[in-house]
Amino acid sequence: MTETLIVSILAASITAGTPILFAALGELITERSGIMNLGVDGMMLVGAVTGFMVAVNSGNPWLGVAGALVAGGLLALLHAYLTITLRANQVVSGLALTLFGTGLSDYLGKAYVGMRADHTFGKLAVPFLSEIPIIGPVVFKQDALVYLSYLLVILTALYLYKTRAGLFLRALGENPAAVDSVGVNVFRLRYVYVVVGGALAGLGGAYLSLAYAPCWLENMTAGRGWIAVALVIFAIWDPWRALAGSYLFGGVDALGFHLQVIGLPVSIFLLNMLPYIFTILVLIIVLIRKGGRLASPQALSVPYDREER
Repeated sequence: MTETLIVSILAASITAGTPILFAALGELITERSGIMNLGVDGMMLVGAVTGFMVAVNSGNPWLGVAGALVAGGLLALLHAYLTITLRANQVVSGLALTLFGTGLSDYLGKAYVGMRADHTFGKLAVPFLSEIPIIGPVVFKQDALVYLSYLLVILTALYLYKTRAGLFLRALGENPAAVDSVGVNVFRLRYVYVVVGGALAGLGGAYLSLAYAPCWLENMTAGRGWIAVALVIFAIWDPWRALAGSYLFGGVDALGFHLQVIGLPVSIFLLNMLPYIFTILVLIIVLIRKGGRLASPQALSVPYDREER
């Protein structure tokens, strides 16, 4: 493998992993607050089609990003209402929203299928840093949303581990009654974090339709939302591990594409299956290493009732 090919695969790994990273960060924040959201894939699809439509009609991809954030956040708000206010089963609500989001995106994007966006996010080389051998072309010759993802990982880690608000967020998923006992509104905070998580899932969808493959295709997430949910477990609810895991999954996806390009006699169906096979294997390995138990937030998916304190 030549250096050029290695750089190409590594750069593609970051690009392919970025939509998963956005969605995984959103799911990580949501689950840290004690709410499980299995509607990530549906929120990504709604974000993708909304971002694409807004960008096409406005000529501004950043407005498309804003539209995707709002769309994902609104769908997450519905999930929050069902699971926090009505105390509905979180798994059932999430699965229902995935199906709803898939159908809604197909309906909204019907007139845009196969259309390419004229205004998208192109590659931007960071002066000086992009000239560093190997690391420069891989990390610092990406588009603006990739750079935004770097920043979000740093900010999420700082927020979780270095701020008082982050302490409350972690406590929400572990012992919401303790948070309530110091006068903090558990329900309001959970609403905020669920909506933020959905907005980031929508941003992951917008990355697909405005940067990764700047067009709209039905079901274009191809299950990436489910990979993001699995990745949160693999990352043990840590943003830095989520970053590494996203690029690892993106690398598997990119490797399959490059194997096709160089003409290796490998079935295209097997190559398309690689990221999902890898996801299953990683989950099995993590569960075996942890003895079948994961350090998930103790109150995850458990509705909070003040009367039961």
